[in-house]
Amino acid sequence: MKRRDFLVEIGTEELPPKSLWALAESFRDSVISGLDAAGLAHGKAQAYATPRRLAVFVRRLADAQGEQNLKRRGPPVSAAFDAGGEPTRAALAFAESCGVAIAALTRVTEPKGDFLFCSITRPGAPAAQLLPAIVQRALDGLPIARRMRWGAGEVEFVRPVHWVVMLHGGDVVDCDLLGLRSGRTTRGHRFHSPKPIVLRSPRGYVDALEKRGFVLVDFAARRERIAAGVAAAAREAGGEAMIDPSVLDEVTALCEWPVPIAGTFDARFLELPPEVLIATLQDHQRYFPTCSAAGGLLPLFVAVANIESRDPAQVRAGNERVVRPRLADAAFFYAADRKQTLASRGQTLGAVTFQARLGSLSDKTARITALAGQIAALAGNDMAPAQRAAELAKCDLLTAMVGEFPELQGVMGRYYATHDGESAEVAAAIAEQYLPRYAGDAVPATSAGLALAVADKLDTIVGIFAIGQKPTGAKDPFGLRRAALGLLRILIEKRVGMDLRELIVAALESVRADIQRLAEGKPLPVADSVVDEIYGFMMERLRAWYLEGAPGVTTEMFDAVLDMRPVSPLDFDDRLRALVAFLALPEAASLTAANKRIGNILRKSGEQASLRVDQQLLSDPAERQLAAALDELRVEIEGTIAGRRYGDAMRRLATLRPAVDTFFDRVMVMADDPAVRANRLALLAALQRLFQHTANLSRLPG
Repeated sequence: MKRRDFLVEIGTEELPPKSLWALAESFRDSVISGLDAAGLAHGKAQAYATPRRLAVFVRRLADAQGEQNLKRRGPPVSAAFDAGGEPTRAALAFAESCGVAIAALTRVTEPKGDFLFCSITRPGAPAAQLLPAIVQRALDGLPIARRMRWGAGEVEFVRPVHWVVMLHGGDVVDCDLLGLRSGRTTRGHRFHSPKPIVLRSPRGYVDALEKRGFVLVDFAARRERIAAGVAAAAREAGGEAMIDPSVLDEVTALCEWPVPIAGTFDARFLELPPEVLIATLQDHQRYFPTCSAAGGLLPLFVAVANIESRDPAQVRAGNERVVRPRLADAAFFYAADRKQTLASRGQTLGAVTFQARLGSLSDKTARITALAGQIAALAGNDMAPAQRAAELAKCDLLTAMVGEFPELQGVMGRYYATHDGESAEVAAAIAEQYLPRYAGDAVPATSAGLALAVADKLDTIVGIFAIGQKPTGAKDPFGLRRAALGLLRILIEKRVGMDLRELIVAALESVRADIQRLAEGKPLPVADSVVDEIYGFMMERLRAWYLEGAPGVTTEMFDAVLDMRPVSPLDFDDRLRALVAFLALPEAASLTAANKRIGNILRKSGEQASLRVDQQLLSDPAERQLAAALDELRVEIEGTIAGRRYGDAMRRLATLRPAVDTFFDRVMVMADDPAVRANRLALLAALQRLFQHTANLSRLPG
């Protein structure tokens, strides 16, 4: 069967940069899924994306499906024909769904009776007939938060569409997509190449756009060129570029023909905190800051233009002119904010609503201050720094700088607290309250920061659950999933063993009191079951964290530990790591299988196993050997479990394998003598209790 390359390109107005690559990947993956479902053979697929286009290139796509072999069982013969032998509606509908006449159907005999059967072979449909629907389904399934309309039509897409290219080999796949007729004409750069570009075949797509259209359509290649160009421009100007991957991705999504240009700003702005300079240049202007070899910021940046200007000096001057007032505003905000202490701003926190039913930022501050003190005390640390940091934690939200740069909340609080003369630990804790901000981010380094970060996240989680607004589906407006995982990571990575349920209960007491107070006498009960609900929610976040990032952990392992109801996330982590290590031992498979066997025997016996093994009734050498091994290990393992040395306990457990294997090889548990049988069941129950100290091994497969 003939195979030819396939290309589909959707030309649009400027696409949202932060979601551009996600849209491109989704488009490619959906097209490939559609081709596979249709049985169209193909080679490797590539996604392309620029601000004005999404495209998918598929190598060696078959011209048609393979031969279609249809085999389907239909309704029972008894229901397919009436008493006169005429086909019923069931038979007619089955034949119609198969695309054949009743006469073409056969019968098949199965244990349950005779059934109508259809077995036909059809030639495969041509690709040109199938591709329009495949592409349309892929476009319909793109992760677009809000679709828009344009003109007088009813078509919806992420941005208005201006052209559609669909080629299979040298042929246009003729169809209507997104309100336009498909063709072979694409468009290049708005200014460098405004004339249409006619494509002869998919294979020349990338080269045609680069050489004739001034468009680098390959996202990865464009990103690489920008990174290299920015680094070179910075070095030429005397600095080292600070290239944040997320900013690089966004700049890549904003350019079709990137041209890096270095610019400068007034050195007096270096007196600002470096985070302010970086936020101004990077987050607001999408420029790349630069630093010296020693790491200090330089009054130099690199911008990336989407045009190769005849007069680069004018482009440089334009970028410098744009950034100057931004930095001047930041300097003004910084100076103005420091005229008032953070503590004095706390008096106005009551005027800012955190959540209508949970009160103001002042109410939240009071709750987290009390909770941070409790957490610090439980961790064996000084309560005072944690509580002072909690009192000031939200005050920087009222500053002009954070109003302009919300991403600097906490960071500016640290600078202002230091300026006000607060202790270094209090200042650091204010910045650390939001850690970790994202996957892989650092956790708080100070004890006060740890207490504040846990208290702040826990108060938000408990409060939102208490008012019945827990996350549903993809909706999580308060970021509770991120907060829960951040809290769990802090307790585990900082090795702080705290009872998670007790923390939830403590936070709920304050939240419940504020809900009732703010309800102004109207009873708004908070169910006690919310504690279990929150605990379950957090455990599911913990499950996702392990399954995504911990090598070797399976959902069965997680459930095996969860069954033990560990009191703290740290205890959970210790148990799970010990279980993973145990299962890597050669003895593990035999012992987990034995544990399952013990569970089955005890369950099927119908007898309540005794808690005591009678040594006088142990007659077989194999059972005496197992009982002796149990007695020898029990005290030792219970000691290691009490000290939370789960790895040691599991390794010692592995030494039981020879005795366990011998027991099951030689001993009949369900002996005729009732006393002997009961004693052997007691021995197995004792072994099971020893197995279950760290995790419920019966949860494991095998």
